[in-house]
Amino acid sequence: MAAKGTKENPWKLKTPPNTSEYEMYKDVKDGKEVIVCVVGKTTLLYDAQCLADLQQMLKKHGDWMDLGGADEQKEAKEGTVEAWGRSPKNPVKGWYGLKKGLRGRFGVYVPPLMEELGLAELTHEAKNNKMKAK
Repeated sequence: MAAKGTKENPWKLKTPPNTSEYEMYKDVKDGKEVIVCVVGKTTLLYDAQCLADLQQMLKKHGDWMDLGGADEQKEAKEGTVEAWGRSPKNPVKGWYGLKKGLRGRFGVYVPPLMEELGLAELTHEAKNNKMKAK
C-alpha cells in the first residue's frame, strides 16, 4: 500500500462540521513542496510549510483559535486561523494559498489535515469551529 498523503493514496478528509468530503496530498510544483487540495472539480494549492508554521503559531497562542474560513475575495475575521494564513505577519509574509483566485479557505481545508496528522485538535460543530495545537 502506498504511503498516505500521495496522489495515489491521498488523505480523505471532511470539513470541520463534517459536511463535505475532500482529498489532500503532498506534491512538488515549481520546485516547491505543496499540499494539493481537491474539492470536487476544484484544485487548491497550499505551501506545505503551512503545517509546521501553523502548529508553531498555535503552540504560541496556547488556546483554542477560531478557524474563520473565507474565500480569497472576502475579508478574513481578525484573530482567526484564516486571517493568519494570509497575514503579512506570518512566516511566509502573506498567503499560504498558492493559486490566485483560490488562495482562501485556509481555515476550512488545512485544519482537518492538521488533525489527521496528529498536530492539532479541532471542534466539529455546525458553525464557528476552533482548533488548538497538540
